Order: sequence, then structure tokens, then C-alpha cells
Amino acid sequence: MKKIGLLPRLIIGLVVGILLGMSGIEIIIRLLGTFNSIFGNFLGFVIPLIIVGFVAAGIADLGKDAGKLLGVTVAIAYVSTVISGTFAYFVDTTIFQQLHLEDAAEMIKAAEANARSLSPLFTVDMPPIMGVMTALLIAFTLGIGAAVINSEVLKKGMQEFQAIVEKVISNIVIPFLPLHICGIFANMTYEGKTAAIMSVFVKVFIIIIILHAIIILFQYTIAGTIAGGNPIKLIKNMIPAYLTAIGTQSSAATIPVTLRQTKKNGVSDGVADFAIPLCATIHLSGSTITLTSCSLALMIIYGMPHGFATMFGFILMLGITMVAAPGVPGGAVMAALGLLGSMLGFNEELLSLMIALYLTQDSFGTACNVTGDGAIAVLVNKFAGNKLETKED
Repeated sequence: MKKIGLLPRLIIGLVVGILLGMSGIEIIIRLLGTFNSIFGNFLGFVIPLIIVGFVAAGIADLGKDAGKLLGVTVAIAYVSTVISGTFAYFVDTTIFQQLHLEDAAEMIKAAEANARSLSPLFTVDMPPIMGVMTALLIAFTLGIGAAVINSEVLKKGMQEFQAIVEKVISNIVIPFLPLHICGIFANMTYEGKTAAIMSVFVKVFIIIIILHAIIILFQYTIAGTIAGGNPIKLIKNMIPAYLTAIGTQSSAATIPVTLRQTKKNGVSDGVADFAIPLCATIHLSGSTITLTSCSLALMIIYGMPHGFATMFGFILMLGITMVAAPGVPGGAVMAALGLLGSMLGFNEELLSLMIALYLTQDSFGTACNVTGDGAIAVLVNKFAGNKLETKED
């Protein structure tokens, strides 16, 4: 199974789960429900650890590259991320009305009214050691403190803790996700909810990909206008980075290609070498679009409040919480689980659906992220007083 990618395994888990749910074999569904209960509780336990591990180390690392352009780069990356999420919200609220998500909502309500859900065989409580906001405050305090006092010992400790958290995700959470998704869809199918959810999946994905394309065009239009470059040519040069990110599903793994193509766009070597690795950890415009769109779709389907004030606060926090999300597939959604639960009120089932929704198109979100990194580098290059010196092959 190691040779099979995560996406195919997730799809296999989803299909097998639906088939098992349709079979109505209660003992198998209850066994899967038992696993889901344990795995879901484990996720709840590690969410605060993920937040501390990612955010604290990410903020502390910013201090290493302290300089004139650090604040500018971080500010541009954050604004780009927030604009992307906000843009996605307004477009989604308009388009989702045309998709008749209320039909799916009615199907969900009908299924819940006739619910025949099965309880797990047993449960294992795994209470988290702290709440989400406490974890965020600790992460901010440790990260900013380590950067201010330049404590190499503390930074190293946080980096090692981050490495432990990344191992937990890559060696435990990610490998068991297909089985978790299998159990979720087996129970949902048994309860009669799957048809409603699946009817929305494809439409939402198409909208997300279109939003990615629009935000990339917007980023390069701004960058090209300010820096004096042709936006279309700049985007064309970044296509290799986009395609590489689709294959790797990791901004970090794509850095060499993103660097090469950014320099081809005429960005100075010094600015590119500084901005691209930094943006790979702090700029997540594509991921924010995906998380905003998927969460909004689920909230509409389940009849949850989704006003702009609620979603905008969520988007603002996403830009911070996803800092230094790991290079493993799904790092952004793992870092966002705490916010989805605390700010949007997602329960275990909705969190599991968000993981499934996000991971099925993670590669496209990552591709949008890294392509946007090149636009930020173009802007930073201009603010550094450099002109674009286009390099031909």
C-alpha cells in the first residue's frame, strides 16, 4: 500500500465505506465506528499539540531572517491569504445559492429524521491537555519570545517538538486516514446521508479550481503592474512550479523549482532566495480558498450559521494558524482543525468530512500557494529597489 498515493487510498476508502454502508452489515459498521471514535478522540488530543508545534516554531523561525524585507514579505503574504479567503467567501455565497445546496440540506434532515445510526462497541476518552485558544496563546508567546531574545536553545527545542508532531501526522494520522474515511462514509451511507454530500462534492471542487485560477491572475496582475512585468508572461514562467506542486503536494518540496522559475521571471537571486522559502511556510492563498469553500458548503448543507463576521474571523486566524504547516500532504487542514471546531462549531463528523474534502484536492491548493509565492517575490523585489531582469532559457 505504500506505493499507492494518498489520494487513491482515500478514494478507495471512500468507495469501500459506501459499499459497506449499503451492505447493512451492522457488526462491520460498528467496528469501523469504534475505530472512528478512537481515531477522532486522538485527533482531538493532538490538535493543540499541532498548533503549538507548527505556529511556535514558524514564528520563531521568522526571527532568523530578520531584516528590512521580512516585515514586508510577511505582511504581503498574510494580506494575500486573507484576500483569497475573503474573495472565496463572497463568490461562494453567491454561486452556492445557484447550486441548490438546500436540496442536500433537506436530504440530510430527512436522513437524520429516520436515522438508524449504530453506536461504537466502546470508546476511549483522550481529553486534550489544553484548549485551542490556550494552544494558540502559548504558541504566540513562545514563538515571539524566542525570536525576540534570540534563544537558540528554545528555538531548537520548538523545532524538535515540531518534528515530533510532523512524525505523528505522517506516521499515524495520514496512514490511518483512509480507514477513518472508510468508517465515516460507511456510517453516513448506513444513515442515508452520503448521496446528499456526494451531490455537492464535484460542483464545489470545480468552483475551487476556478477560484484558484482567478486569484493567481489577480496576484500577478498586481505584481506585474507594480513591478513593470507582463502578468501573463510571469504566470507562464511559473507553470513548471505549478505542475511540480500538483505532483509533490508540498510547498517545501517544490521550493527548488519555484526558486528557479522565480529567478527566470527576473527576480534578483538574493530576494528570491529569501522570499520563496519564507513564503513556502507562510503564504497559503490556495489552501485558504479551499478551506473556506469546503467549510462554507458543509455549513450551508447542515444549516449552520455562516455570516461574514464568523467566516472573516475564521479566515484571519487561518492565516496565522497555518504558518509552517508541514510538508506532508494535508498539513494545512490538520493545522486548521482546531479553528474549524472552536470557531465554526464543527463536530467530529464534519471535521472528518473536511479532511476528506480538502485532501482530495490538496495538490491544486498547494499549486496555487507556490505559484502565488512567485508573485510575492516579484513585489518584494520591487520594494527592495530592484528591477525585473527577465532571463531567457
